[in-house]
Amino acid sequence: MPMAAEDLAGNLANLYIRQNSTSAISLDFEPNADYQFVEIVEERYKCAYCHLVLHNPHQTGCGHRFCQRCIVSLRELNAVPTCPVDKEVIKLHEVFKDNCCKREVLNLQVFCRNSPACNAKTSLGRYQDHLQQCLFESVQCTNEGCCEKVIRKDLQEHLGLQCSYRKELCQYCKQPVTSIDLKTHERTDCPDYPLICPHGCPQIILTKEVEEHVVICPEVKIDCPYKKYGCSTKIKRGKLSEHENMYLREHMLQILDKNSKLEDQISDLYNNLEHKERKIQQLADTIKKCERDFRQFTQLYGKNSNLLASTQTLAIHIDKSACLETQVRQLVQMANQQQSKFSLRPLLETIDNIKQKVAFLESYEQRLVVLEDLSNQHDVHLSIHRAQLNKNEERFKLLEGTSYNGKLIWKIVDYKMKKKEAMEGLCPSVVSQPFYTSRCGYRLSARAYLNGDGSGKGTHVSLYFVVMKGEFDSLLPWPFKQKVTLMLLDQSGKKHHITETFKADPHSSSFKRPEGEMNVASGCPRFVAHTVLENAKNTYIRDDTLFLKVVVDLTDLEEL
Repeated sequence: MPMAAEDLAGNLANLYIRQNSTSAISLDFEPNADYQFVEIVEERYKCAYCHLVLHNPHQTGCGHRFCQRCIVSLRELNAVPTCPVDKEVIKLHEVFKDNCCKREVLNLQVFCRNSPACNAKTSLGRYQDHLQQCLFESVQCTNEGCCEKVIRKDLQEHLGLQCSYRKELCQYCKQPVTSIDLKTHERTDCPDYPLICPHGCPQIILTKEVEEHVVICPEVKIDCPYKKYGCSTKIKRGKLSEHENMYLREHMLQILDKNSKLEDQISDLYNNLEHKERKIQQLADTIKKCERDFRQFTQLYGKNSNLLASTQTLAIHIDKSACLETQVRQLVQMANQQQSKFSLRPLLETIDNIKQKVAFLESYEQRLVVLEDLSNQHDVHLSIHRAQLNKNEERFKLLEGTSYNGKLIWKIVDYKMKKKEAMEGLCPSVVSQPFYTSRCGYRLSARAYLNGDGSGKGTHVSLYFVVMKGEFDSLLPWPFKQKVTLMLLDQSGKKHHITETFKADPHSSSFKRPEGEMNVASGCPRFVAHTVLENAKNTYIRDDTLFLKVVVDLTDLEEL
């Protein structure tokens, strides 16, 4: 808004204070809508500038009436605004808000825009309230994700039977699931959906039990327990015992076969040793005989020189006999080494040690299974306690922030993101935490449409007051009749708050005792313009955060 327009708006706001109007009127209508009036609208109820029905009428010193925005437009077009009817100069200090005319305009009778289906007639000021209740008004389906619009009288049927985004209970896990996603939920997300074992066993199991079942499934292939001893076979768990027995039998047969071969080799060695011992004994006898012959030949040497050649030959034979004796000793030593090498006792001890290790590993494996079961049970219990703690923490935070004095300070963070979501239709409105007029008083809340609602959609922030169903409603007076003040707080500390005040209409369904969770919201569809709220010169938003305040006048309200 230009500076001149801002000055004019400020002057008009100051002029309101001195008018002879009564308490502020919360009723409003959308100025540019095409209304069907029951009777022809008189010229005195039309703006002298835009020629439409007067919206927030203001009267000039020359006696002509204009919409508030038209007065601002005339000031923007000309530094010295003039009346388009009599060309008189419009003096700002003579302009005042014509509340009398405003009440008459708001009381003009109009037909519902849904006629002829709806034959209701209502005052222009109650037109928006009527649309909030009209059975033939097109309303957005309230189910998340559904973009379909239906007539209000058909809404319940649509929500309960036709909407693809309605909540249905999963027949297996009994959790609420969007109807359109039910089949996908059963196949992918439902923990209680029954499945045939993927490994081929005939057992029917639940999705959440698949991992536990794999640990015990007889058709799952696992490594042989004797893998570290050389068995690389993968065997189904159900046939594990049979495989172990077969492996042990084959291994024992191999050991027995090796033992038999060793016994045959040892027997051959014994036979060779006996044969060599006999030869050694024969050689020893031959040596002794040769020694005797040598002594005889030595005695005869002197007598017969012809015997010298025979003596030399005999010496050669003696040397050969000594060499043979050395070789026999070496053979005896080697035989003794072979006999100790092929002894069966170390082999049998090794087999016993292996058997003991296998038995120990089997018992250790059983203990591991028991410990895993106990660990899983503890994990489940911990998850349950953790979820309960989180739920209690959320409840305590809600209780700590609840007000019981009829006042609500509502902090809305991430304004830009939430407004964008509202513009995209993902989350049109945000709702405050409940607050109360007293410990046993009315249960109330606020609802804000950051991208506007109704006549303020796309241009304003709409702010509504909501009466909710409470625990002590049966003890409270109905309808709700208190005065309500809605405020946008200035964060500069200068207290330039934007304020709207209205008194609850006892004839409106918005203030009767709630039959459902909450009544239809009531308030200001054009509470504050986006241009004012987001203007960098203003301080209504800081750090992407704004504060709204709702105050309920507790005067004449008896506390239980």
